[in-house]
Amino acid sequence: MTQAGATGRLWIRDPLAILAEEAGGGIVVAGSRIVERVAAGAAPMAAVDATFDASRHVVIPGLVNTHHHVFQTLTRAHPLAINKPLFPWLKALYTVWDKLTPEAFRLATRLAYTELLLSGCTTAGDHHYLFPKGLEASVDIQVEEARALGIRAFVTRGSMSLSEKDGGLPPESLVQDDDTILEDSERVLALFHDTAPGAMVQIGLAPCSPFNVTKRLMRESARLADIHDCRLHTHLGETLDEDAYCLALFGQRPVDYLEEVGWMGPRTWLAHGIHFDDGEVARLGRAGVGVCHCPTSNMTLASGRCRTCELEAAGSPVGLGVDGSASNDSSNLMEGVRHALMLNRLTYGAERVTHLDALRWATEGSAACLGRADIGRIEPGREADLALFTLDELRFSGAHDPLAALVLCGAHRADRVMVAGTWRVIDGQPLGIDTGRLREDHTAMAKRLFGGP
Repeated sequence: MTQAGATGRLWIRDPLAILAEEAGGGIVVAGSRIVERVAAGAAPMAAVDATFDASRHVVIPGLVNTHHHVFQTLTRAHPLAINKPLFPWLKALYTVWDKLTPEAFRLATRLAYTELLLSGCTTAGDHHYLFPKGLEASVDIQVEEARALGIRAFVTRGSMSLSEKDGGLPPESLVQDDDTILEDSERVLALFHDTAPGAMVQIGLAPCSPFNVTKRLMRESARLADIHDCRLHTHLGETLDEDAYCLALFGQRPVDYLEEVGWMGPRTWLAHGIHFDDGEVARLGRAGVGVCHCPTSNMTLASGRCRTCELEAAGSPVGLGVDGSASNDSSNLMEGVRHALMLNRLTYGAERVTHLDALRWATEGSAACLGRADIGRIEPGREADLALFTLDELRFSGAHDPLAALVLCGAHRADRVMVAGTWRVIDGQPLGIDTGRLREDHTAMAKRLFGGP
């Protein structure tokens, strides 16, 4: 037995490498938390009940995903959308997404959460904004699936309330009115939002973007966030088209819009955050607004490059997200770490951004975006959310720095993953999930609803 919860104190012993100071001898886990870091060559200060030999493993904090659209796993590489920038890409996919059913959404969620977990992700953030008729209980479905899999979930109740006839982008079949959205936001906050340390499920409010919702919805969402002590999330600054849209519709740039609706504060984190000028970066930093960098999606849609270093220097938390699987075609956050390193080196130079920066964005940076001080680092008192990778594949042969090798040599699948002190992946397999059957069911659903070979 190597479950911390089942054995009392578990010593994860003598790792090949570990992303933590003074922990060369490993760490001790008790219950859901890390209780001790063990120096190299030392033993734990108190007796342990079980030991896990980690001498083949590189140990890092569990990765924290801060932006995703899990329903999009059903429309990866869809022929209507490939080779398009954001606005044409969205318009093309809106025509197929209105076919989404509760059964399909459940499969999409299960598959995305499983993919994330296998990539070493222990906290799965999602931004679900699509509510065709019949899918009103989507947040409930996501919470159920997260609990069944054992992954920590940050589910944002997204929304769209401006359809094409109102000057927005989506068709009327995909939007809800403001009152319906706000009523359901209060419902899911009351049911699922847990503000206690170690929470396994938290809820945020996430009107989709300036071009899909009303200003009233933005303001009322901010009011509810204050009442319920939850986070706020939206897309902002993703493309130049968005800048032009905001100027044409509102007579202001996206950051001015954000301030007008009362979102310029530390409760808020933004997806993408690419097209900010120097003054806007400074304003966001002073307000403590977080930014989720989505490098893979940004490259796929050719949206631009997030100003990660300037935002951090200004005071904004910077995290990582995979973004939707129709603009990333994957739910693998470890691959996103490598893409973040490469894209940011191209932007800032080889010496300015290191593999440790990219890993930090995906762990403690992402945790800060979510307002979580209990995850994202390997230190006593924090949750025992851990990802353990082996370097046994040919891609790692000859690597000298194990932590650097994870990123530079392209690690993409964890050997073991622990969430809240419990192993959820063992020997590269998610516990309780038949991945072959899941893939078959998911593929069949995607073909039936959205076409394909």
